[in-house]
Amino acid sequence: MNDALVARMRVFGTTIFAEMSALAVRTGAINLGQGFPDTDGPRAMLDEAVRAIRAGANQYPPGPGVPELRQAVSEHRRAHYGLDYAPDGEVLVTVGATEAIATSVLALCEPGDEVIAFEPYYDSYAASIALAQAKLVAVTLRPVAGRFTFDPDELRAAVTPRTRAILVNSPHNPTGTVLTREELGVIAELCRERELIAITDEVYEHLTFDGTEHVPLATLPGMRERTVGISSAGKTFSVTGWKTGWVCAPAELVGAVATVKQFTTFTSGAPWQLAVAHGLRHELGWVARLRAELQDKRDRLMEGLAAAGFDVLRPAGTYFVQTDIRPLGFTDGLELTRRLPELAGVVAIPTQVFYSHAERGSHFVRFAFCKKDEVIDEAVARLKRLSA
Repeated sequence: MNDALVARMRVFGTTIFAEMSALAVRTGAINLGQGFPDTDGPRAMLDEAVRAIRAGANQYPPGPGVPELRQAVSEHRRAHYGLDYAPDGEVLVTVGATEAIATSVLALCEPGDEVIAFEPYYDSYAASIALAQAKLVAVTLRPVAGRFTFDPDELRAAVTPRTRAILVNSPHNPTGTVLTREELGVIAELCRERELIAITDEVYEHLTFDGTEHVPLATLPGMRERTVGISSAGKTFSVTGWKTGWVCAPAELVGAVATVKQFTTFTSGAPWQLAVAHGLRHELGWVARLRAELQDKRDRLMEGLAAAGFDVLRPAGTYFVQTDIRPLGFTDGLELTRRLPELAGVVAIPTQVFYSHAERGSHFVRFAFCKKDEVIDEAVARLKRLSA
């Protein structure tokens, strides 16, 4: 324990992604843990970033983001979802979605407020809520008919007079579920009834499979005015290292988030913003091809994992496949993933670290399929050692 660290952050330590990526480097194992692609995004968009650097876009851009990107985000939300956000005042550019989530929670939650999140949840959610000195209240997603979903009664029971917000991630990391319009309707009804703010993490909005539709919560009746919508370029365009995200919300909510953001990073890199503006306007055909490729990779990995003895749940979106490790004789995903480089030369992520109730996810392990086919094939061949 680091005694110099404030008490509320001591439980977090090093993220599981850093631990497992370091383990992959140290052992030479194939890394199917952290969700980053091993190929680049669209060449024309990369060229736009280079062009912007050479053209002198190397000083501080405006705090809310360069106008070109804010306009492109506004156009994108209108074209895809029928949501109108004014580029001046209702769109804020952030250093990735992680900063957008953190600054939204910090801006909108007082100490002691409660924030509902669906577990398993992306690990930054808990840290952001702790930084705000608020309390995370977890509602568990459980497999039903092959997909993770929530119990509406359990969600309603989680709301108390101290509840301030609900954090909704769809398409969902780490389960790969995409919330249906009916499920979102339950959330929307609760937000309207109890005057809750919704913070929506939609970074995988374009990476859905089998014709599954991503529905932004803000499109439901009465939800635009109470929703802070968050997305980013990293997953959509395979440029996770650019850390370029955005918030779309009514001016009052965006203004609150911007007030906090100006004292964290203030702004993000201008060249990436200009390139992402190009991407949103001109590279969505590339994204459609990426989505088809990822669906094939998902199927390739799922087939291999099933052949290796895992019980595999079919994701409707994201980069990730959830597996149940119990058919292989294991019950503790953290123990297994720490041994997996030795047993099979592969790194994965134990899903239990994304739960407030770790025991509910101890038998799940997450694998990423956003990798080259030959990497997936080699990883699967190695994993078959587990059932040999």
